[in-house]
Amino acid sequence: MMTSDFEYTDGELYVEKVPVRKICEDFGTPVYIYSHNSIRSSFLEYKEAFSELDPLICYSVKANSNISVLKIFSSMDSGFDIVSSGELQRVVVSGGDTSKVVFSGVGKTEEEIEAAIRSRILFFNVESEAELQKINDVAVSLGEKAPVAIRVNPDVDPDTHPYISTGFEKSKFGIGIEKAVDVYRNASRMRGIEIRGIDAHIGSQIFDLSSFSESISKLVYLADRLGSDGIEVSYIDIGGGLAISYESEEKPPAKSEYARVFEEHLCDTSYGLVLEPGRSMVGNAGIMSTRVLYVKEGTSKKFVIVDAAMNDLVRPAFYDSFHRIEPVCVGSSESREVVDIVGPICESGDFLARDRSFPEVSAGELLAVFSAGAYGFVMSSNYNTRPRAAEVLVSGERYCEIRARETLEDLLKAESIAEFI
Repeated sequence: MMTSDFEYTDGELYVEKVPVRKICEDFGTPVYIYSHNSIRSSFLEYKEAFSELDPLICYSVKANSNISVLKIFSSMDSGFDIVSSGELQRVVVSGGDTSKVVFSGVGKTEEEIEAAIRSRILFFNVESEAELQKINDVAVSLGEKAPVAIRVNPDVDPDTHPYISTGFEKSKFGIGIEKAVDVYRNASRMRGIEIRGIDAHIGSQIFDLSSFSESISKLVYLADRLGSDGIEVSYIDIGGGLAISYESEEKPPAKSEYARVFEEHLCDTSYGLVLEPGRSMVGNAGIMSTRVLYVKEGTSKKFVIVDAAMNDLVRPAFYDSFHRIEPVCVGSSESREVVDIVGPICESGDFLARDRSFPEVSAGELLAVFSAGAYGFVMSSNYNTRPRAAEVLVSGERYCEIRARETLEDLLKAESIAEFI
């Protein structure tokens, strides 16, 4: 379900006060379009909902890493959750405060660790004992102490897609919670390590708040146990994962309900709370618009072939995920038909929707793929040597391109023909 910043007026879809049709005329298709107001409003909703706990809200950069999007967050004093030195550089370029950065991910390289230490980040979310030792070694070589939180795996079932479930015992992420005390004791003896927190992230697109309650309960218990051993932690980082609505019948919990889960466990403690929301910040703040190329009558079904493909939006092919799709300009006809909406890529898995009841459309018409603000452009590729789409930001009546559409020259300029061929 989109925000009120995406509405039809006289049968035509607008983003804030700008017709989507106009943006497509100016910048072509496919194109990602984001609402400045939607992004700001989502951040402020989190601030208000969690006002009792006053957490550090670290926007999860991997959801949408365009530097204009990051600038919106940095202008509101947001922190950032990163998973690479490339994302760290994007935070710096967008004016973000690196002292409010947490660095997650299971495979941090020595170069990335050094860059993060030099940037004075808040802490690393450490995923393994081997990584902890590497961070210590790098910090010692620099004459520094690296701030860390151990990412523990609380073995909580978030009841979501298996590809985005990260809190299971068998997950590649984190350290088993029963083993964590020993790892913290080891960390406390390392010359290059400063313990700052505990971290957990159980998954994404979670509707059931009881899984968050179970996770935070285990983290507080662990923090208290560490304190009794003389190992003090300042922060509990509970990750992100709150669901958004992709279909109108989906009703994710309100942010205020989400906040109450953590208030129950943290209000009587001194631990600072860190949040890492991503999808719930930007997912419904963006659409992708695409143009119909052909309508094809197959032997057993009908296909609407568009100029966007799985390289532009991989979620339907990768997760079999649902995105609401509607014509940009609604016609007077109420006739509908069951179709597959597919792209030009040479793969059977290249689809945006399958067996979807859809209004009759013709070649040249524009469609809007909703809830595309998160894990849309950031997961796009150049498969089939297809240039990636443009990105556009809208604020009221103003709009501008915040990432130019790639050209074929862009795709080839880094390649060369070997001299020995």
